[in-house]
Amino acid sequence: MPELDRRGDVYVLDLGDGENRFHPDWISAVDAALDEVEKAQGPRALVTAATGKFYSNGLDLDWLFAHADQHLEYVVSVHALFARLLSLPVVTVAALQGHTFAAGAMFSLAHDFRVMRADRGFWCLPEADINIPFTPGMSALIQSRLTPRTAHEAMVTARRYGGHDALAAGIVDHVVDEDAVRTTALALAQPLAAKAGDTLATIRTRMYAPALAALRDTANPLG
Repeated sequence: MPELDRRGDVYVLDLGDGENRFHPDWISAVDAALDEVEKAQGPRALVTAATGKFYSNGLDLDWLFAHADQHLEYVVSVHALFARLLSLPVVTVAALQGHTFAAGAMFSLAHDFRVMRADRGFWCLPEADINIPFTPGMSALIQSRLTPRTAHEAMVTARRYGGHDALAAGIVDHVVDEDAVRTTALALAQPLAAKAGDTLATIRTRMYAPALAALRDTANPLG
């Protein structure tokens, strides 16, 4: 399960060492960590990271298929997590040490910056291959954070981007060796910790107003 640590002014949220899928308990644990970051005072920033082969492999489809009657509530909870991260009053950096797929890729896009491992691992939106359409909120999030050309390619073709391809496409901001992913993310976050607060939250809310509105639409989240 996710665990939160603090290194100086930077909180580090380790998402886990498995596939880090969006099980309801996992979502609750991430939300609890974000509660702690949000209620803290003074300079602070957030790095999310993971351990092992995956950063996150997306939705917990096994749980979802076993709880089909909770489909709508589950999607709303995933959207809410994306919206919360996108509007968080601290600078956020995703340290992508492994595969980052589907909802995990969208989760990474809700961060301000992304650092990816150069030599192994893929960033991918596989929905076109697995026959699961993007919700309006997911589409809005992706299109708000990627260029139109990259969003189109990633969403329509389900391309798997390695580190250098992801950098060229503007999906990530830095590619580094495996052992430097987390330290580079921390180095990015540390000097931006003083920007935490209400002003940053307001800037985010206005900058991403359409995406946030779509993600917070609980009346018709599936479109």
